[in-house]
Amino acid sequence: MSQIETPVARVIEGYKASVAARNLTAFMRLYDPSARVFDAWGLWSYESLPAWQVAVEGWFASHPNDRFLVTFDEIHAWTNGGFASLSAIVTYAVVTAQGEPVNSMQNRLTWVLKTSSHVPRIIHEHTSAPIGFEDHKAILQRTSPR
Repeated sequence: MSQIETPVARVIEGYKASVAARNLTAFMRLYDPSARVFDAWGLWSYESLPAWQVAVEGWFASHPNDRFLVTFDEIHAWTNGGFASLSAIVTYAVVTAQGEPVNSMQNRLTWVLKTSSHVPRIIHEHTSAPIGFEDHKAILQRTSPR
């Protein structure tokens, strides 16, 4: 991550830390009030932060006795003035308190960030997973990097 500009790296680290701590306030602060989120689960899109917050609350409440770990791989980031974009492969894992894996999935993630008052915030998030041709089911684990 050393080649990623510091403000974008801070957003990534803030995302990972707020998920690990299930800190809803810190997590929601990563998003601009006008953010639009295309999540891979449930609804077609979240057009307001209050709607997105309800979804995140549900996520954070799931697996109450386990821990969440988020890792970012193959990060590509671009910055230009007050805007930045990022694409990555993100692994969302659930592990027991003892560190044993419960389950995990990978998503493709794209962010558009806008800096306001020197703070970059996510104004658009898009997560997705490819769909299998034969069974029309989401593919939530990569078998090869490309």
